[in-house]
Amino acid sequence: MVDVAIIGAGQTKYGNHQLGMKGMWAEAAVNAFDSVDKDFQPNQIDEAYIGSVAFGGGQLGNTAALLTEHTGMQGKPVRRVENACASSGFALRDAWMAIKSGQADVVIAGGIEKMNDLTPERKRFWLGVSGDTEWERLAGLTFPGTYALMARRYFHEFDSTHDDLVNISVKNHYHGLDNEVAHIRKDVSFDKAKNGFMVADPLTLYDCCPTSDGASCVILAADHVVSQFTEDPVWIKSSAAASDYLALHDRPSITQLMATQKAAKRAYSMAGISAEDVDIAEVHDCFTIAELFATEDLGFTERGTGGHFARENRGRRNEGTTCINPSGGLKSKGHPLGATGTGQTVEIFKQLRNEVESTRQVRDANIGLSHNVGGSGATCSIHVYGRDRD
Repeated sequence: MVDVAIIGAGQTKYGNHQLGMKGMWAEAAVNAFDSVDKDFQPNQIDEAYIGSVAFGGGQLGNTAALLTEHTGMQGKPVRRVENACASSGFALRDAWMAIKSGQADVVIAGGIEKMNDLTPERKRFWLGVSGDTEWERLAGLTFPGTYALMARRYFHEFDSTHDDLVNISVKNHYHGLDNEVAHIRKDVSFDKAKNGFMVADPLTLYDCCPTSDGASCVILAADHVVSQFTEDPVWIKSSAAASDYLALHDRPSITQLMATQKAAKRAYSMAGISAEDVDIAEVHDCFTIAELFATEDLGFTERGTGGHFARENRGRRNEGTTCINPSGGLKSKGHPLGATGTGQTVEIFKQLRNEVESTRQVRDANIGLSHNVGGSGATCSIHVYGRDRD
Protein backbone atom coordinates (compact mmCIF):
# COMPACT_ATOMS: atom_id res chain seq x y z
CA MET A 1 0.00 0.00 0.00
CA VAL A 2 1.13 3.52 -0.81
CA ASP A 3 2.13 5.93 1.97
CA VAL A 4 0.47 9.34 1.83
CA ALA A 5 1.95 12.72 2.72
CA ILE A 6 0.75 16.30 2.88
CA ILE A 7 2.88 18.56 0.68
CA GLY A 8 0.94 21.81 1.02
CA ALA A 9 -1.95 23.39 2.90
CA GLY A 10 -3.74 26.72 3.00
CA GLN A 11 -6.91 28.44 4.16
CA THR A 12 -8.71 31.73 4.30
CA LYS A 13 -9.21 33.80 7.39
CA TYR A 14 -12.31 32.59 9.22
CA GLY A 15 -15.10 34.99 10.15
CA ASN A 16 -17.19 37.35 8.07
CA HIS A 17 -15.59 36.98 4.64
CA GLN A 18 -16.25 39.57 1.94
CA LEU A 19 -15.72 37.09 -0.89
CA GLY A 20 -18.32 34.60 -2.10
CA MET A 21 -17.76 30.86 -2.34
CA LYS A 22 -15.77 31.02 -5.58
CA GLY A 23 -13.43 33.68 -4.26
CA MET A 24 -13.00 32.01 -0.86
CA TRP A 25 -12.13 28.67 -2.44
CA ALA A 26 -9.67 30.32 -4.84
CA GLU A 27 -7.97 32.08 -1.93
CA ALA A 28 -7.58 28.88 0.10
CA ALA A 29 -6.43 26.83 -2.91
CA VAL A 30 -3.87 29.38 -4.05
CA ASN A 31 -2.53 29.61 -0.49
CA ALA A 32 -2.13 25.81 -0.54
CA PHE A 33 -0.44 25.83 -3.95
CA ASP A 34 1.97 28.57 -2.83
CA SER A 35 2.85 26.63 0.34
CA VAL A 36 4.38 23.77 -1.66
CA ASP A 37 8.16 24.06 -1.42
CA LYS A 38 8.80 23.41 -5.13
CA ASP A 39 6.86 24.65 -8.15
CA PHE A 40 3.31 23.33 -8.12
CA GLN A 41 0.69 23.62 -10.85
CA PRO A 42 -3.02 22.73 -10.63
CA ASN A 43 -2.75 20.46 -13.69
CA GLN A 44 -0.68 18.08 -11.56
CA ILE A 45 -3.77 17.28 -9.47
CA ASP A 46 -5.51 13.97 -10.25
CA GLU A 47 -8.70 14.39 -8.21
CA ALA A 48 -10.36 16.69 -5.70
CA TYR A 49 -12.80 16.16 -2.82
CA ILE A 50 -14.54 19.24 -1.39
CA GLY A 51 -16.44 19.05 1.89
CA SER A 52 -19.49 21.29 2.26
CA VAL A 53 -22.89 21.24 3.93
CA ALA A 54 -24.03 23.78 1.30
CA PHE A 55 -25.26 26.03 4.11
CA GLY A 56 -28.20 28.11 2.95
CA GLY A 57 -28.81 25.92 -0.11
CA GLY A 58 -27.09 28.33 -2.50
CA GLN A 59 -25.17 25.69 -4.45
CA LEU A 60 -26.46 22.24 -3.54
CA GLY A 61 -25.57 20.61 -6.84
CA ASN A 62 -22.12 20.41 -8.47
CA THR A 63 -20.47 22.47 -5.75
CA ALA A 64 -17.03 20.96 -6.35
CA ALA A 65 -17.13 21.49 -10.11
CA LEU A 66 -18.14 25.12 -9.66
CA LEU A 67 -15.31 25.83 -7.24
CA THR A 68 -12.44 23.91 -8.81
CA GLU A 69 -12.98 25.47 -12.25
CA HIS A 70 -11.76 28.70 -10.68
CA THR A 71 -8.44 27.14 -9.66
CA GLY A 72 -7.28 25.45 -12.85
CA MET A 73 -8.74 22.00 -12.25
CA GLN A 74 -11.16 21.83 -15.17
CA GLY A 75 -11.57 18.33 -16.52
CA LYS A 76 -10.47 16.64 -13.29
CA PRO A 77 -12.77 14.26 -11.41
CA VAL A 78 -14.09 16.31 -8.49
CA ARG A 79 -16.94 15.84 -6.04
CA ARG A 80 -18.63 17.36 -3.04
CA VAL A 81 -18.53 15.37 0.21
CA GLU A 82 -21.30 15.96 2.77
CA ASN A 83 -21.21 14.56 6.29
CA ALA A 84 -22.49 17.48 8.35
CA CYS A 85 -19.72 19.30 10.26
CA ALA A 86 -17.37 16.39 9.46
CA SER A 87 -17.67 16.91 5.70
CA SER A 88 -14.07 17.86 4.95
CA GLY A 89 -12.70 15.39 7.49
CA PHE A 90 -14.34 12.73 5.33
CA ALA A 91 -13.14 14.50 2.17
CA LEU A 92 -9.62 14.11 3.54
CA ARG A 93 -10.27 10.43 4.19
CA ASP A 94 -11.57 9.96 0.63
CA ALA A 95 -8.49 11.71 -0.78
CA TRP A 96 -6.21 9.57 1.39
CA MET A 97 -7.95 6.41 0.20
CA ALA A 98 -7.68 7.43 -3.46
CA ILE A 99 -3.89 7.65 -3.10
CA LYS A 100 -3.57 4.71 -0.71
CA SER A 101 -5.31 2.44 -3.23
CA GLY A 102 -2.95 3.49 -6.03
CA GLN A 103 -5.64 5.17 -8.12
CA ALA A 104 -4.14 8.68 -7.87
CA ASP A 105 -0.84 10.35 -7.05
CA VAL A 106 -1.81 13.93 -6.17
CA VAL A 107 -5.20 14.73 -4.66
CA ILE A 108 -6.86 17.81 -3.17
CA ALA A 109 -8.97 17.60 -0.03
CA GLY A 110 -10.72 20.77 1.03
CA GLY A 111 -13.81 22.34 2.48
CA ILE A 112 -15.86 25.50 2.34
CA GLU A 113 -18.88 27.16 3.92
CA LYS A 114 -20.47 30.57 3.47
CA MET A 115 -22.61 31.09 6.57
CA ASN A 116 -22.91 34.78 7.34
CA ASP A 117 -24.98 36.07 4.44
CA LEU A 118 -28.21 34.64 5.87
CA THR A 119 -30.70 36.09 8.34
CA PRO A 120 -30.51 34.80 11.93
CA GLU A 121 -33.70 32.79 11.36
CA ARG A 122 -32.29 31.08 8.27
CA LYS A 123 -29.02 30.37 10.09
CA ARG A 124 -30.87 28.62 12.88
CA PHE A 125 -32.71 26.48 10.36
CA TRP A 126 -29.55 25.40 8.54
CA LEU A 127 -27.61 24.81 11.73
CA GLY A 128 -30.24 22.20 12.64
CA VAL A 129 -30.30 20.22 9.39
CA SER A 130 -27.75 17.71 10.67
CA GLY A 131 -29.89 16.58 13.60
CA ASP A 132 -32.64 13.98 13.61
CA THR A 133 -35.42 15.78 11.74
CA GLU A 134 -38.38 13.74 12.94
CA TRP A 135 -37.60 13.38 16.66
CA GLU A 136 -35.32 16.33 17.47
CA ARG A 137 -35.74 19.24 15.04
CA LEU A 138 -39.53 19.01 14.77
CA ALA A 139 -39.71 18.89 18.56
CA GLY A 140 -37.82 22.20 18.71
CA LEU A 141 -34.44 20.86 19.86
CA THR A 142 -31.54 23.01 18.68
CA PHE A 143 -27.87 22.02 18.65
CA PRO A 144 -27.09 24.23 21.66
CA GLY A 145 -29.99 22.45 23.36
CA THR A 146 -28.62 19.06 22.33
CA TYR A 147 -25.19 19.73 23.80
CA ALA A 148 -26.75 21.35 26.89
CA LEU A 149 -28.58 18.08 27.56
CA MET A 150 -25.29 16.20 27.19
CA ALA A 151 -23.54 18.61 29.54
CA ARG A 152 -26.25 18.42 32.21
CA ARG A 153 -26.16 14.63 32.16
CA TYR A 154 -22.36 14.65 32.41
CA PHE A 155 -22.47 16.94 35.45
CA HIS A 156 -25.00 14.57 37.01
CA GLU A 157 -22.85 11.47 36.43
CA PHE A 158 -19.36 12.79 37.15
CA ASP A 159 -17.36 15.22 39.28
CA SER A 160 -17.67 18.23 36.99
CA THR A 161 -19.35 21.64 36.85
CA HIS A 162 -19.77 24.45 34.36
CA ASP A 163 -16.52 25.95 35.65
CA ASP A 164 -14.65 23.14 33.86
CA LEU A 165 -16.19 24.22 30.58
CA VAL A 166 -15.24 27.81 31.34
CA ASN A 167 -11.60 26.73 31.61
CA ILE A 168 -11.84 25.18 28.14
CA SER A 169 -13.25 28.39 26.69
CA VAL A 170 -10.55 30.53 28.31
CA LYS A 171 -7.81 28.18 27.06
CA ASN A 172 -9.04 28.16 23.48
CA HIS A 173 -9.39 31.94 23.35
CA TYR A 174 -5.84 32.17 24.71
CA HIS A 175 -4.60 29.82 21.98
CA GLY A 176 -6.46 31.69 19.24
CA LEU A 177 -5.37 35.15 20.32
CA ASP A 178 -2.29 35.19 18.05
CA ASN A 179 -3.76 33.05 15.26
CA GLU A 180 -3.95 35.37 12.26
CA VAL A 181 -6.77 33.40 10.62
CA ALA A 182 -8.96 33.05 13.73
CA HIS A 183 -12.50 34.44 13.76
CA ILE A 184 -12.44 35.62 17.39
CA ARG A 185 -9.06 36.96 18.51
CA LYS A 186 -9.49 38.23 22.04
CA ASP A 187 -8.35 37.30 25.51
CA VAL A 188 -11.30 36.15 27.61
CA SER A 189 -11.20 36.13 31.41
CA PHE A 190 -12.65 33.34 33.50
CA ASP A 191 -15.31 35.64 34.99
CA LYS A 192 -16.40 36.94 31.59
CA ALA A 193 -16.74 33.45 30.13
CA LYS A 194 -18.51 32.16 33.23
CA ASN A 195 -21.10 34.93 33.20
CA GLY A 196 -21.82 35.11 29.51
CA PHE A 197 -25.29 35.37 28.02
CA MET A 198 -27.19 32.13 28.62
CA VAL A 199 -27.84 30.25 25.37
CA ALA A 200 -29.05 26.84 26.61
CA ASP A 201 -28.55 26.12 30.29
CA PRO A 202 -25.78 25.45 31.29
CA LEU A 203 -24.12 26.68 28.07
CA THR A 204 -23.44 30.40 27.76
CA LEU A 205 -22.31 32.36 24.73
CA TYR A 206 -18.69 31.56 25.61
CA ASP A 207 -19.39 27.82 25.46
CA CYS A 208 -20.53 28.05 21.82
CA CYS A 209 -18.46 28.40 18.66
CA PRO A 210 -19.27 31.24 16.24
CA THR A 211 -20.83 30.84 12.79
CA SER A 212 -18.05 31.53 10.32
CA ASP A 213 -17.28 31.89 6.64
CA GLY A 214 -14.13 30.12 5.46
CA ALA A 215 -12.37 27.69 3.17
CA SER A 216 -9.45 25.31 3.59
CA CYS A 217 -7.38 23.21 1.20
CA VAL A 218 -4.84 20.41 1.66
CA ILE A 219 -2.66 18.80 -1.03
CA LEU A 220 -1.87 15.09 -0.62
CA ALA A 221 0.74 13.12 -2.56
CA ALA A 222 1.83 9.49 -2.90
CA ASP A 223 5.20 8.51 -1.45
CA HIS A 224 6.81 7.96 -4.88
CA VAL A 225 6.12 11.54 -6.04
CA VAL A 226 6.57 13.48 -2.78
CA SER A 227 10.19 14.43 -3.54
CA GLN A 228 9.02 16.24 -6.69
CA PHE A 229 7.33 18.77 -4.44
CA THR A 230 9.06 18.91 -1.06
CA GLU A 231 11.80 17.46 1.11
CA ASP A 232 9.78 18.31 4.21
CA PRO A 233 6.42 16.49 4.04
CA VAL A 234 4.03 15.68 6.86
CA TRP A 235 2.91 12.06 6.66
CA ILE A 236 -0.64 10.88 7.27
CA LYS A 237 0.06 7.92 9.51
CA SER A 238 -3.56 6.79 9.72
CA SER A 239 -7.12 7.63 8.74
CA ALA A 240 -10.14 6.20 10.53
CA ALA A 241 -13.84 6.90 10.82
CA ALA A 242 -16.97 5.64 12.51
CA SER A 243 -20.64 6.47 13.02
CA ASP A 244 -23.29 6.29 15.73
CA TYR A 245 -27.02 6.82 16.21
CA LEU A 246 -28.10 10.26 15.04
CA ALA A 247 -30.72 10.99 17.71
CA LEU A 248 -29.63 11.24 21.33
CA HIS A 249 -32.50 9.08 22.60
CA ASP A 250 -31.21 6.07 20.64
CA ARG A 251 -27.77 6.10 22.28
CA PRO A 252 -26.98 3.99 25.37
CA SER A 253 -25.10 7.00 26.78
CA ILE A 254 -25.12 10.70 25.94
CA THR A 255 -21.96 11.47 27.94
CA GLN A 256 -19.58 9.89 25.46
CA LEU A 257 -19.28 9.75 21.67
CA MET A 258 -18.91 6.13 20.63
CA ALA A 259 -18.03 7.09 17.04
CA THR A 260 -15.01 8.98 18.37
CA GLN A 261 -13.94 6.08 20.54
CA LYS A 262 -14.21 3.56 17.70
CA ALA A 263 -12.41 5.79 15.19
CA ALA A 264 -9.67 6.63 17.71
CA LYS A 265 -9.00 2.96 18.43
CA ARG A 266 -8.57 2.25 14.72
CA ALA A 267 -6.46 5.35 14.10
CA TYR A 268 -4.05 4.60 16.95
CA SER A 269 -3.70 0.97 15.91
CA MET A 270 -3.01 1.84 12.27
CA ALA A 271 -0.45 4.49 13.23
CA GLY A 272 1.20 2.22 15.81
CA ILE A 273 0.84 4.78 18.60
CA SER A 274 -1.21 5.42 21.72
CA ALA A 275 -2.93 8.56 22.97
CA GLU A 276 0.11 9.35 25.13
CA ASP A 277 2.23 9.79 21.96
CA VAL A 278 0.11 12.66 20.56
CA ASP A 279 1.78 16.06 20.97
CA ILE A 280 -0.95 18.25 19.49
CA ALA A 281 -4.62 17.58 18.80
CA GLU A 282 -7.17 19.66 16.95
CA VAL A 283 -10.47 18.42 18.40
CA HIS A 284 -14.03 19.29 17.46
CA ASP A 285 -15.12 21.79 20.14
CA CYS A 286 -18.32 23.12 18.58
CA PHE A 287 -19.31 23.51 22.23
CA THR A 288 -16.97 23.37 25.20
CA ILE A 289 -18.62 20.18 26.45
CA ALA A 290 -17.65 18.58 23.11
CA GLU A 291 -13.97 19.22 23.87
CA LEU A 292 -14.37 17.75 27.35
CA PHE A 293 -15.88 14.61 25.80
CA ALA A 294 -13.10 14.49 23.19
CA THR A 295 -10.32 14.48 25.78
CA GLU A 296 -11.90 11.36 27.27
CA ASP A 297 -13.02 9.64 24.08
CA LEU A 298 -9.59 10.12 22.48
CA GLY A 299 -7.87 8.68 25.54
CA PHE A 300 -6.06 11.80 26.75
CA THR A 301 -7.68 11.31 30.17
CA GLU A 302 -9.80 8.63 31.81
CA ARG A 303 -13.58 8.53 31.44
CA GLY A 304 -15.23 10.85 33.93
CA THR A 305 -12.05 12.91 34.48
CA GLY A 306 -12.42 15.38 31.60
CA GLY A 307 -13.39 18.07 34.09
CA HIS A 308 -10.18 17.53 36.03
CA PHE A 309 -8.19 17.63 32.77
CA ALA A 310 -9.73 21.01 31.94
CA ARG A 311 -9.39 22.64 35.36
CA GLU A 312 -5.74 21.53 35.63
CA ASN A 313 -5.01 23.15 32.22
CA ARG A 314 -3.44 19.96 30.90
CA GLY A 315 -4.42 20.90 27.33
CA ARG A 316 -2.77 24.33 27.38
CA ARG A 317 0.10 25.05 25.01
CA ASN A 318 3.51 23.95 26.34
CA GLU A 319 2.06 23.08 29.76
CA GLY A 320 0.50 19.62 29.43
CA THR A 321 1.58 16.47 27.64
CA THR A 322 -0.85 17.05 24.75
CA CYS A 323 -1.77 20.53 23.52
CA ILE A 324 -5.48 20.61 22.72
CA ASN A 325 -6.60 23.00 19.97
CA PRO A 326 -3.45 25.10 19.50
CA SER A 327 -5.33 26.98 16.73
CA GLY A 328 -7.97 28.14 19.21
CA GLY A 329 -10.30 25.39 18.05
CA LEU A 330 -13.76 25.95 16.69
CA LYS A 331 -14.42 28.16 19.72
CA SER A 332 -11.88 30.81 18.73
CA LYS A 333 -10.66 30.00 15.23
CA GLY A 334 -14.26 29.52 14.06
CA HIS A 335 -16.44 26.86 12.52
CA PRO A 336 -17.27 27.22 8.81
CA LEU A 337 -18.94 23.80 8.80
CA GLY A 338 -17.56 22.19 5.64
CA ALA A 339 -14.12 23.78 6.00
CA THR A 340 -13.45 22.76 9.59
CA GLY A 341 -12.00 19.26 9.07
CA THR A 342 -9.31 20.19 6.57
CA GLY A 343 -8.82 23.45 8.44
CA GLN A 344 -7.72 21.34 11.40
CA THR A 345 -5.27 19.58 9.06
CA VAL A 346 -3.84 22.90 7.89
CA GLU A 347 -3.07 23.76 11.53
CA ILE A 348 -1.42 20.40 12.22
CA PHE A 349 0.65 20.64 9.01
CA LYS A 350 1.95 24.09 9.89
CA GLN A 351 2.55 23.23 13.56
CA LEU A 352 4.59 20.13 12.70
CA ARG A 353 6.66 22.15 10.21
CA ASN A 354 7.14 25.02 12.69
CA GLU A 355 5.39 27.46 10.37
CA VAL A 356 2.78 29.05 12.64
CA GLU A 357 3.23 32.36 14.42
CA SER A 358 6.18 32.03 16.82
CA THR A 359 4.07 33.13 19.81
CA ARG A 360 1.81 30.09 19.48
CA GLN A 361 4.16 27.40 18.20
CA VAL A 362 3.97 24.18 20.21
CA ARG A 363 7.50 23.10 21.15
CA ASP A 364 8.92 19.79 19.88
CA ALA A 365 5.71 18.60 18.24
CA ASN A 366 6.18 15.45 16.14
CA ILE A 367 2.81 13.68 16.26
CA GLY A 368 -0.51 15.41 15.59
CA LEU A 369 -4.15 14.35 15.50
CA SER A 370 -7.30 15.87 14.03
CA HIS A 371 -10.78 14.94 15.27
CA ASN A 372 -13.74 16.07 13.17
CA VAL A 373 -17.31 15.33 14.31
CA GLY A 374 -20.60 15.58 12.43
CA GLY A 375 -23.66 16.93 14.25
CA SER A 376 -23.88 15.73 17.84
CA GLY A 377 -21.53 12.81 17.22
CA ALA A 378 -23.21 10.62 14.61
CA THR A 379 -20.15 10.76 12.35
CA CYS A 380 -16.47 11.14 13.15
CA SER A 381 -13.19 11.09 11.25
CA ILE A 382 -9.77 10.97 12.90
CA HIS A 383 -6.37 11.39 11.28
CA VAL A 384 -2.92 10.96 12.79
CA TYR A 385 0.05 12.86 11.33
CA GLY A 386 3.77 12.56 11.83
CA ARG A 387 7.08 14.09 10.85
CA ASP A 388 8.52 10.62 10.21
CA ARG A 389 7.21 8.33 7.49
CA ASP A 390 7.41 5.19 9.65
